[in-house]
Amino acid sequence: MSDRPIFVVGCPRSGTTMLQLMLHAHPRIALPPESRFLLPAYHRRHEFGDLGDPARRRALAEFITGTSHFEDLGLDPRATIEAIVAAPPTLGSALGTVFKLYAERFGKPRWGDKRPLYLRHLPTIRRLFPDAQIINIVRDGRDCVASLKETPWGPRDVDELIDIWARSADSSLRAARAYPAGVYHQLRYEDLVADPEPHLRAICGFLGEEYDPAMARPSELAAVAVPEYKTWHALTRSEVTTARVSSWQRRLTAEETARCEAIFGDRLTRFGYQVSTACRRTPEITAARTWLAVRDKLSPARERAAAVRGRLRARRRGPALPARL
Repeated sequence: MSDRPIFVVGCPRSGTTMLQLMLHAHPRIALPPESRFLLPAYHRRHEFGDLGDPARRRALAEFITGTSHFEDLGLDPRATIEAIVAAPPTLGSALGTVFKLYAERFGKPRWGDKRPLYLRHLPTIRRLFPDAQIINIVRDGRDCVASLKETPWGPRDVDELIDIWARSADSSLRAARAYPAGVYHQLRYEDLVADPEPHLRAICGFLGEEYDPAMARPSELAAVAVPEYKTWHALTRSEVTTARVSSWQRRLTAEETARCEAIFGDRLTRFGYQVSTACRRTPEITAARTWLAVRDKLSPARERAAAVRGRLRARRRGPALPARL
């Protein structure tokens, strides 16, 4: 039996919420709705300083419970604050305590979190939770762009939407190279919805858990684990379906499809998707593709530099990071 934390990541609109519900349906695993306090707390960690001081842990706890999505967890703020103050004096322990409390709501021993943005911050997740297991769901970039275009919160510019998927794809490819099999597991949305059981069994094997048939019926838990105001997740209340696979064919214009494939078509093929148009290499498209390639090569160096800066600052006044739960 494992107690390693579990993190679900992927491009926005790639099926991360469906996968969260599938895992939450397991009798030993609880994954909350997106809480959105982890990365802000990490980025502001130096403001809280040495968490060996209970007053500083309390300040951190009050920050966490005061974030806008905390109430979606259904936890008592006062009890959460006291639990964080009583937890080991590290940032990972404080954050993990909240997820642990959420799991205890459902009588489950394993906890974690789901947020698409974590895909671009996996080194941070691993610094906070060195034993974390990461599940990355990948979806056809054209379908992600089409779905993002219809959300009330996504950018309106198609090039921005294309960039979101391209950055996520590059992060997925880097993670697959960087992390061993016991740390990182990748699967495709299309394969999961077409035949959930074998892919959920593979996930359970990765996690060291027994498969439970309830995992293939995530809609039964949507009312519990997906807040009603998130109307863009309405499909999670329906049975698993392939209806949205390749739906870009009717949801994107011909021009939008051509632009997607021209800019990130090479990435589509690396994940096993077929392009439908011949790439027209205009100077603008060439510049966009070159920028993506350069940014991808620079990302690891930026992550290492950020880690070094963090360690140098931590020597002066930052908190210890790794969870000790």
